[in-house]
Amino acid sequence: MEHRDNPYTPGAGTTPPALTGRAAELGRFETLLERLERGRPEQSQIVTGLRGVGKTVLLNSFQRTAEDRRWATVEAEIDSRTALAPLMTRLGRQALYRIDGPKRWGDRARRAASVLRSFTLTVDPSGSVTIGANNEIEPASGHADSGVLADDLTELFLALGEAAREREIGVIFLLDEVQFLSREDLEALILAVHKCSQRAVPVTLVAAGLPQIPRLAGEAKSYAERLFNFPEIGRLREEDAHAALSDPADQLGVTWERDALALAFEYTEGYPYFLQEVGSAAWETGVDNRITPEDVRVALQDVEAKLDQSFFRVRVERCTELELAYMRAMAELGPEPKRSGDVAVTLGYERSEQLGPTRAGLINKGLLYTPGHGLAAFTVPQFDKFMRRYMPLERRTPTKRGNRKEPRG
Repeated sequence: MEHRDNPYTPGAGTTPPALTGRAAELGRFETLLERLERGRPEQSQIVTGLRGVGKTVLLNSFQRTAEDRRWATVEAEIDSRTALAPLMTRLGRQALYRIDGPKRWGDRARRAASVLRSFTLTVDPSGSVTIGANNEIEPASGHADSGVLADDLTELFLALGEAAREREIGVIFLLDEVQFLSREDLEALILAVHKCSQRAVPVTLVAAGLPQIPRLAGEAKSYAERLFNFPEIGRLREEDAHAALSDPADQLGVTWERDALALAFEYTEGYPYFLQEVGSAAWETGVDNRITPEDVRVALQDVEAKLDQSFFRVRVERCTELELAYMRAMAELGPEPKRSGDVAVTLGYERSEQLGPTRAGLINKGLLYTPGHGLAAFTVPQFDKFMRRYMPLERRTPTKRGNRKEPRG
């Protein structure tokens, strides 16, 4: 079939042509907006899941829904270098300007601008962030200028919320990859959202991150579990996976044979990103407006090669040799979460503590997460299969006691 007609979208965070299996999360988000619009508090959402399950896609869908309801939306993707305070100077300014332009600011918007000015000068005394038509806004002395991020951010959020309520709209911050925030930054963010909920101002946070986020949020603030829902999204049910492939094709007059859908589901295990890759490749292989099991078999060879060279390989290229060996040992033990001691034994080490720095490095790089004490699991679906294809298992040769070399890491 024609490449130009290919409906599938195997990209990072790219919205699929059919967003299936996420009705519960979308419905809960609409309820959140409706309740905040009525001045009623409601738990927000921090969506969790592995790589490639559609967390960013869901955030983008939330953003479109909010904008359709005239909410002011601001978004950012966090990484390991992100500091929250400088980020919030930019996002706070964007939020204020989306509530209304400087020439139309009412009393509460002008006060929010002054609080924002105080906040930005506390973060960056050089005053590089301009606020107002001619940067004429004076800081609100004594507000958002304590230098304590949790307190200052709270004042900023509340001021933005009052300005938004004056215009009968709301503000929503959409943050991706929030697991990279420091504990102090995450605590400040949770506290600010909590105060907004208590004051019933229309400001909230919706975020996404890896599966460790509920634990990290709970460690930052014990009441986080009451402030947020933490829906975990993952693989699609078989009927939803079939629909994700067949519905876009049906609209273009192309039919997926039932056995072809079953084969695609078996390979992808229902993971949304993999479904888009298989759908795209099968489209290129199919002829006569039909996708057959044989088309899928041919496509899977190309898909696996592409995933190995891009989706998977980009993650191993920044690892040390010992980190690679650690993940290869995990892969040898299967796809389920692994105990540190079992991984150590598989690699030929007597004590799991010897590999502690290696395991910690992989967690910091976002390749592993800890679903429970002493456990580690891959953040990427099917990564165990890739590691078995990528490299052989090499066990450490034991050394005599008293002459043991410690692992690098």
